[in-house]
This record gives sequence, C-alpha cells and structure tokens, in this order.
Amino acid sequence: MRRNVLITGASSGLGAEMARQLAARGHHLALTARRTDRLEALRDEILAAHPSVEVVVHSLDVTDHDQVFDVVKRSVTDLGGLDRVVVNAGLGKGGRIGTGKFEANRETVETNVLGALAQCEAAMEHFYERQAGHLVLISSISALRGLPGTITTYAATKAAVAHLGEGIRMDLAKRSGHDITVTTIYPGYIASEMNDQNENEQKLMVDTETGVRSIVKAMEKEVPEASVPGWPWAPLGQVMKHAPFGVVRRLV
Repeated sequence: MRRNVLITGASSGLGAEMARQLAARGHHLALTARRTDRLEALRDEILAAHPSVEVVVHSLDVTDHDQVFDVVKRSVTDLGGLDRVVVNAGLGKGGRIGTGKFEANRETVETNVLGALAQCEAAMEHFYERQAGHLVLISSISALRGLPGTITTYAATKAAVAHLGEGIRMDLAKRSGHDITVTTIYPGYIASEMNDQNENEQKLMVDTETGVRSIVKAMEKEVPEASVPGWPWAPLGQVMKHAPFGVVRRLV
C-alpha cells in the first residue's frame, strides 16, 4: 500500500476531496496549497473523521520552484518518506489567443507546466533514492486535442503534463530493480471551483465526490493512464483523440 501521500492544490476542489477519500482508505497525508487556512480546516475535518491517520499541511505556491523542493523534503521528514505524490495544483484561467489575455495565459502556463515540472523533479528525486514510489499527474480530458477560445492555453498545458508523465514512464521502463510507477489521470467534467462558472459543461458534469471516487480508484490501481469517470469519458476521449478536425470542432 502506498501509505504516505502528498497532494498539491489540496485546499479545494479535486485535491481536497482526494484527501478526504484517501484518508478514509487509511493513507497518511501531506497537504499543500497557497491557502493554508483552508488546509488547516481540511486537516481538522479529516482528523475528526479518521483519528488514526496523520495529516500535515504546508503552504506551497508551485510557481516558487525552490519552495516545491523544500516542501517535498519537509513532507518526507514529516511522514518518514513519501509513497505517492499527486501533481494536482493548477490554474484554469486564460483567454482566446490574440485578444490581450497574455498575462492570464502566461500564469496558467507557469503554474500548470513549470509548476508540474518542479513537482515531478522533486518527487522523482525522492522516489529514485527509495527505488519506490507512485507519481500521479492530474491532466485533463482537454489535453487530448487542441481546443478553442478561453481553454486553448489550459488544454495545451494539460497536454504538456501528460507528456511529462509518459516521458518519465519511458525512463522507468529502461530501468530495473525498482517499484516506481506513473499514472496520468484525464478527468472529464467534474464539479470543482475551477469550473463552477462554466455553463457549457453542465450536461456531462458529475459531482465532485463521484468524480474523485473514479480518480482514486484509478490511482489505487496504479494504471498508466485513465480517463475518468470511465463512462462517458473513456469512449469520448477516444473520439476526441482520433476524430477528424472538423468533427472535433463541431463537438466543442
């Protein structure tokens, strides 16, 4: 069992619900985010429900790369090692390319790509030292194709996250004598603070608890990749990935 788990972006949405569900399964947690007041409230909630688990919290802005490495090291000390790191922190802001939204798009790239890279580097350094660990990257179903409008940059960043995961997985395949795995999760429309203003996704949206249950199930199985919830996103993901450009354009 990958008992000790670090989750970034754990103060709300998918990250917070992952923490609740993993604690219910007996995992000890290191929870990180910028909003420490929310982390502390979540810690207290989890400890009240599951007093046998250990929960530590750390302030973390993943665009502060030195802080990423420091927080991973502190969490290793706190819990006596990390068995799993969930690269979850991210931004969903952005605008149509060429409409003066560069700053919003830049922030999304810095958080979702450079921040994810720093998290992967820090996590994998620890896992290589231990010769064991599980890296989980939260991508998005939007990563499967280039998408228009306000989601163009976000989709591109999540594609980068997925490629990071696949590249690390290829490196690991060349090595022997370790117990290190990489899982890339492609969530579909799951209710969270990031997308609660997006009225276009309501038809296929599932609630946070249901959506995260499917994420945790795939995570615990340590599958290489999973589109979640499996229905309808496993088949729809294949349609998005392989359908002709004109078909995808009409769908989105």
